[in-house]
Amino acid sequence: RNSSHSTRSNAYAHSTHRNGRTAHTPEERRKLAKKRKKAKRKKRMIAILVLEVFLILILSVGVWGLGKLDKFQSENIGDVEVNEDMDEDTAKLLKGYTNIALFGIDTRKIGDLGAGNRSDTIMIASINNETKEVKLMSVYRDTYLNRADDTYGKCNAAYKSGGPKQAMEMLNTNLDLNIQYYVSIDFVALIKTIDALGGIEIDVQDDEWEYVNAYMYETTEVSEDYLDHSPFLEGPGLQTLDGLQATAYCRIRYTAGNDFKRTERQRMVLSKIVEKAKSAGLGTINKIVDEVFPLVSTNIPKTTMIGMAASMMSYELGESSGFPTSIENKKINKQDVVVPADLQLNVTELHKFLFNEEDY
Repeated sequence: RNSSHSTRSNAYAHSTHRNGRTAHTPEERRKLAKKRKKAKRKKRMIAILVLEVFLILILSVGVWGLGKLDKFQSENIGDVEVNEDMDEDTAKLLKGYTNIALFGIDTRKIGDLGAGNRSDTIMIASINNETKEVKLMSVYRDTYLNRADDTYGKCNAAYKSGGPKQAMEMLNTNLDLNIQYYVSIDFVALIKTIDALGGIEIDVQDDEWEYVNAYMYETTEVSEDYLDHSPFLEGPGLQTLDGLQATAYCRIRYTAGNDFKRTERQRMVLSKIVEKAKSAGLGTINKIVDEVFPLVSTNIPKTTMIGMAASMMSYELGESSGFPTSIENKKINKQDVVVPADLQLNVTELHKFLFNEEDY
């Protein structure tokens, strides 16, 4: 990592203006980055990839015990409403699983993880308590759903209205689940976690590397007081990305595939981080505990964490997918949204994927 301006300038000298002329001067490069920034829609600070943080937290608990758990943020959300129409067979099936809602929060204030912020990343981590397999389901943030208050719109607005409690109820209402636990982080927690692990190796594609640089510029511009500078990528290829670079990589949504491709990147990066976390030394774990725990909010009981910590090393990431799978892109109330083409069919596919439930 190098915070000097010269490193940044040399690394980014490969970028070009739309007219084909290479941008050489720092001022030209700044203008180019700002043009790209302005061309993007809804440029929010997104928080991403929270499962790897959760697994590292469980590992940390196993190493250090209860003493470090007081560093967590916590929110008294009371009882979460579960779907009362869930039949007995489904309830029996879910008993063998621990399902956790994972939220990456769009916040301008580091560590502010409550209501008032949209959840720009929404994942369901389903842990099979018998096989220790963890499956991931990304819920696309622009999905048009009941937001658990009898209003309909983009599902990520449920968190803004009622924090993690309403966001979990939104998932339970639409997806016929009974999620009661959540983990929320902001993007700085992700950056610090990846840096503590020494970065992750990613094969950056030709249509991705310049977007990584643009998102890095945007992130440091807004959060200069919180983040160290990282060098821009010099081109595509297999390379080790630090926390800021990897976070920028996961934010890309303007290549082919849009948000669907972005969630694939998120889940792929997640698996890379989990691999490194499992072999991390005690010094690394302690650093993550001290720097990341204060940026995490969860309602998982301490006793549950201790119980999970005992078998954390046997957890294995399984398949991952996204919801909905069958979609229609529409404009509703002047907003571009993702509409499940058939909600019942999509929910049936979700239960089949997460719980191997053939006759849901």
